[in-house]
Amino acid sequence: MRILSWHVHGSWSTAFVRGPHEYLVPLVADRGPDGRGRARTFDWPDAAREVPAGRLRGEHVDVVVLQRPHEVELAETWLGRRPGRDVPAVYVEHNTPAGEVPKTRHPLAGRDDIPIVHVTHFNELFWDSGRAPTRVIEHGVVDPGPRYTGELPRAGVVVNEPVRRARVAGTDLLPAFAAAAPLDVFGMKVTGLPYGTFEDLPQREMHAELARRRVYLHPYRWTSLGLSLIEAMHLGMPVVALATTEAVEAVPPEAGVISTRVATLTAALADLVADPARAAQAGKAARAAALARYGLARFLADWDGLLAELAR
Repeated sequence: MRILSWHVHGSWSTAFVRGPHEYLVPLVADRGPDGRGRARTFDWPDAAREVPAGRLRGEHVDVVVLQRPHEVELAETWLGRRPGRDVPAVYVEHNTPAGEVPKTRHPLAGRDDIPIVHVTHFNELFWDSGRAPTRVIEHGVVDPGPRYTGELPRAGVVVNEPVRRARVAGTDLLPAFAAAAPLDVFGMKVTGLPYGTFEDLPQREMHAELARRRVYLHPYRWTSLGLSLIEAMHLGMPVVALATTEAVEAVPPEAGVISTRVATLTAALADLVADPARAAQAGKAARAAALARYGLARFLADWDGLLAELAR
């Protein structure tokens, strides 16, 4: 099967393109948001092929995987075919609704020809999807292996643009956490924070550095389910996280501590950093839970089932 899919979310796409299909990834001249082409900081297989936007009209496409509202029009312009009508399409909703959440209606809620795939049950619950058929296909990640050493008595945090996204990502809480344990923040555009920073490392290098930290801290207030959390659990890291959105489903009690009380979380962070044996034990439980629920094989099997339905 030949699938058109934009490179929007690097970690999600890295798992998705591991399937048994050919993946056409749009490319524009400046590698801007509408045509980034292949990932440069993630390992992608050869089955993910860059296609300049101007050449897409000549490509055979079995299914279009949409991830942003304007891609419906973009796909029609570039392919000369209407998603959901002339070519099967599905919309992946990665994000929680923004704004006045209880009244948030999904951009595709008025259509019944393009199903919406929510990446978490929390997403499906909170979006008003209207007439659109919905399904949940939970995340899967490429297993980086049990790389945890916890040799550094510090906490690792992964967040992109922590200054601009302070309330959403919970980075305004980092001073309180930093008073409990030293922090290192990984991700894009993190320079300037008063903690150790490692800006935009390739995924493999980031995993290696992250796994040296004793605890993974997930301060997000409002997100569907940060894939960095699932990746850290795969590494074998114990978790301290806000008990918000889908994190309450992802992190079992034996894998760390989740709470809405910052005092509880800061105390847990300090305790885990000070107790390597307990941290390692919780990290093993975190890895087992992540493999059981967010393994790559299950993720790809779920997607293969849906893609086969769409292509009939």
